[in-house]
Amino acid sequence: MSVFSHKPHHHDHDAEHFVEQVVRASEERGLRLTPLRREVLELVATSEKPAKAYDLLDRLRERHGNAAPPTVYRALDFLLTQGFIHKLESINAYVHCPHPAQSHQVPFLICDKCDSAVEVCDGRVAELIAAQADALGFTPQDQTLEVHGVCKGCRER
Repeated sequence: MSVFSHKPHHHDHDAEHFVEQVVRASEERGLRLTPLRREVLELVATSEKPAKAYDLLDRLRERHGNAAPPTVYRALDFLLTQGFIHKLESINAYVHCPHPAQSHQVPFLICDKCDSAVEVCDGRVAELIAAQADALGFTPQDQTLEVHGVCKGCRER
């Protein structure tokens, strides 16, 4: 049974609390959250919408004029591998994970008008996909489920 609630998580939150959770999870796992990795994490966490790598690079260059694309991508790869952030493949952007201490696969609802992303933390979805894969003798290695549409806020405008 999943530890996740059946409530979606909008990607607006207390960034400072989120970063503290990641710092704790990194310490518990014996990971090295370098100053640059932490800075990229903070940029993703404080972004009002899913963050694109080159937008992150531009923001890093405001602080560190010599930041290069590989620097950002290495930090993003580390954060992705550890499950601290998610990549939205269809829009090639990154969002923080509301459950950075837990490994999980979740679907996202993405608004095509405002680019908001909602993480659907409902373990039943992952369990259903896993059961279907098992029934077909399929071994999943990665999962990205993204549903595009229009959010309530944009519909009401």
